[in-house]
Amino acid sequence: MSETNLSSERAAYLLQRRRKARKVIVLRVLVLVVFLAQWEITARAGVVDAFIVSTPSRVLRTLAGLYRSGDLWMHLGASCMETIVGFLFGTLLGILIAVLLWWSETLSRVLDPYLVVLNALPKTALGPIFIVWIGAGTSSIIAMTIAISLFVTILNMYVAFCGTDREKLRLMQTLGASKWQTLHTLVIPGNYSALFNTLRVNVGLAWVGVIMGEFLVSKAGLGYLIVYGSQVFNMDLVMASVLLLAAAAVVMYQAVLLLERAVKRRMGVN
Repeated sequence: MSETNLSSERAAYLLQRRRKARKVIVLRVLVLVVFLAQWEITARAGVVDAFIVSTPSRVLRTLAGLYRSGDLWMHLGASCMETIVGFLFGTLLGILIAVLLWWSETLSRVLDPYLVVLNALPKTALGPIFIVWIGAGTSSIIAMTIAISLFVTILNMYVAFCGTDREKLRLMQTLGASKWQTLHTLVIPGNYSALFNTLRVNVGLAWVGVIMGEFLVSKAGLGYLIVYGSQVFNMDLVMASVLLLAAAAVVMYQAVLLLERAVKRRMGVN
């Protein structure tokens, strides 16, 4: 087959991929528009109780009011800061502990049952303990966020490290590589997929930790707005806060995806 034919087929393939990508985006937007329109129409028609579920138009007015008062960025910024700090510390600490467990088989065998128990323990039950230990403030919310994402990171990354290709490990040993050389040239680079899968999971877990922490003790944040709105039966504020939470989580998730694509391009992986 000539080079011209190959080029034309490649161009047609890329064009088809772009069309499919645009089609997916259009369908996603359409689903959102239909959902919002149905929500507004059914609430206005009295099919559902607008006092309980609010309406998109009332939610927009509530968001506009929060923006004009300056409360929007204060509450959104507080929750985002707590989430990012808890996410980063929980992930980094979890990876470090997973590396230590991979490094020492004795340590991993000793700690394995405790990690299983701590991972199964509902972390929200630790909230009051963190409040007593650390104090009723941002620090206890971040501590809860770290606790929720920490053990998932440890177990996921440790399992991934232990699943590294045995043939490659034996080859490294044959070549006389030290354990540190094996770690940073084979084990960690060979498990980037597991790392980014863990990061994607931790985005949701970090937001769970922050919102639960703000439910218990906070003076600002999206969790505070949800609790306050429910206490005064202001469902417009509650739904507006939930939509802000969803939007912030999506942005953070997309940031992780962009980071993953950048790392893959740097590594030459498709």
